[in-house]
Amino acid sequence: MKKTLYEYKDKIKKLPIKDKYLKNEILIEDFLIDKENNIEIYYAPHNEYLNPKAKIFIVGITPGFQQMSTAISTARKWLEVSDDIEEIQYKCKSEARFSGSLRKNIISMLDEIELNRVLSLNSCEELFGDRDVLLHTISLIPYPVFVKKENYTGHTPKLIKSDFLMKYIYDNFINEFKKLNEPEKVLLIPLGKAVEEVLIRLQQDGIIKENQILLGFPHPSGANVNRVIQLEKNKENMIKFIKKHFNI
Repeated sequence: MKKTLYEYKDKIKKLPIKDKYLKNEILIEDFLIDKENNIEIYYAPHNEYLNPKAKIFIVGITPGFQQMSTAISTARKWLEVSDDIEEIQYKCKSEARFSGSLRKNIISMLDEIELNRVLSLNSCEELFGDRDVLLHTISLIPYPVFVKKENYTGHTPKLIKSDFLMKYIYDNFINEFKKLNEPEKVLLIPLGKAVEEVLIRLQQDGIIKENQILLGFPHPSGANVNRVIQLEKNKENMIKFIKKHFNI
């Protein structure tokens, strides 16, 4: 059963109102969901709002600490003035999704592969603003995952080989994907190789169709020093794939 803000609102209300939190303020027992060895999974109200009309599905591995902090900060502020949990869940999603430099890099890369043109947008920045009806962002694992208190990157342990982590994908991501109005028509954009491998596995399982996964999109993190080279290498194939997907 997915954890939600309904269960955690009282614990979040115990926190001071802040724009950003430190790890020792929110990587605490109150928010710990699960752990195995040095892997810990914590709660954040980041992946609770679903846009069933989405045409674009940007898929990450797990919210990082910055996204966790932004989501909890947003929830804490709104819980002070509102009891509308569903509205707060949307606020947390819109504020926290790929917040910071990640969002800037994603927008730049999506424009580079001409997704904005296919969707008749000036820039894919509009997907995170007035045209967010077209977009849903999601993490394979809906909660922040940390290894030795550092952001989990999908490689240590390797995501697709970790039964502990994969169960969250089968229990959460697939259910959310199936709630879309037309899941078979959505363009899935995996952020990096680890996500791509999992989506290919789900395609092999018959859950996702082959013509839905945009292959070769680099992880947008600033730590991925090869992302510009990777994007340039795969750019033409991705442009063709997007046009074919949307019958252009």
